[in-house]
Amino acid sequence: MAISALRQGLPSVGPALQTQFDLSLSQLGVLFGAVSLGIVLTVIPWGALADRRGERAVIGAGMTGAAVAIAVAASASSYPTLVGALVVAGMFGASATGASGRAVMGWFARSQRGLALGIRQTGVPLGGGLAAIALPLIVAGFSLRAALLSLAAGCLAAAATGWLWMREAPPPPPHRPAVRAPPPTRDRRLWRLSTGSGLLVVAQSSVLGFVVIYLHDERGWSPAAAAAVLAAVQVGGSAVRILAGRWSDRREERVAPMRWMALAGSVFLAATAVLTTGPDWLFVGAIAIAGILAMGWNGLSFTAAAELSGRERAGTAISVQNTVLSAGGALAPMLFAPLVEATSWSLAWATLTAFQLAGVAVLGASVTEERRRKAARDARLAAQATDGSWHSSTQIPTPVRQEPM
Repeated sequence: MAISALRQGLPSVGPALQTQFDLSLSQLGVLFGAVSLGIVLTVIPWGALADRRGERAVIGAGMTGAAVAIAVAASASSYPTLVGALVVAGMFGASATGASGRAVMGWFARSQRGLALGIRQTGVPLGGGLAAIALPLIVAGFSLRAALLSLAAGCLAAAATGWLWMREAPPPPPHRPAVRAPPPTRDRRLWRLSTGSGLLVVAQSSVLGFVVIYLHDERGWSPAAAAAVLAAVQVGGSAVRILAGRWSDRREERVAPMRWMALAGSVFLAATAVLTTGPDWLFVGAIAIAGILAMGWNGLSFTAAAELSGRERAGTAISVQNTVLSAGGALAPMLFAPLVEATSWSLAWATLTAFQLAGVAVLGASVTEERRRKAARDARLAAQATDGSWHSSTQIPTPVRQEPM
């Protein structure tokens, strides 16, 4: 929640940033992508460190560094200093990504993991939603500097939470079959999953990054009213992530539900492009649903990535996945803004639809591969049940350990 409040909440004060630093739309796009750029640079090393040293130290140290960097950003007097400080904040904030996902992999079994990671992933839109509501109010009541300092305080609270309450999961049962997979950085299945997810995140990042600016600049909405739309999208995205996680647990699939959500989101993104000159209520309804669906699949993507590599390398696997997602999240606003300036808002929204559909196409092979692994796992469990090698529940330390990877 803390790092997402920065990354996804920053667009809610876009008008204030434009005014204070005299920014063009393209410069604002670079600013919105700065945190994601920082995450790209360090998320894999943080994930590998979490696999070796555990989640507690990684989250505590990383989020403390993020708080310091955001405090520097709050005192920035120039645009380059602000961008640099936000990049550094992302570099430290990346610590929370692999570590928190690894913790979920350790504490929950396959039948609960989609829901658990869905709940974990609600921290992303909830952090952004709370920031979208609070930051414009803080700017209006105090200053932009006070708004950024409040984000730094949130990161310090997250660091303290990590130090105080994160605990290493109990060891897996000795009879659990090991996951046979290449190292995450050399697993072509993981890179394919990450590439498809990276194409999907372009729409997510662009909608979240520019809906406030569009409603404010093009339709004359107040900053607070436009930010309320962003907050609604974030809250809706939180609910969908939980529902999608539970749906995936029941289906015992992660990637197929991702594709269905992306296809549905593409319909509403296309409607958004058509309704750019339409009534406010129709446009807002279309872009809100498109944004909610564009946010709903993230938990499934991380779950699929972690399950490919197994618990022992989950931190690295999730970090590889998040490297690609953050790269897409960083590049999307940097490219979306110049596209708007060179063409139109309508064409820019339509372009997002094309990225969604490309992601759906790339993920098709991942669906087939996941179903093949599920069939092999079911066959192995049936064989173990037949020969009696999987009969003792007394060896399992906790109820959530009753299923293999």
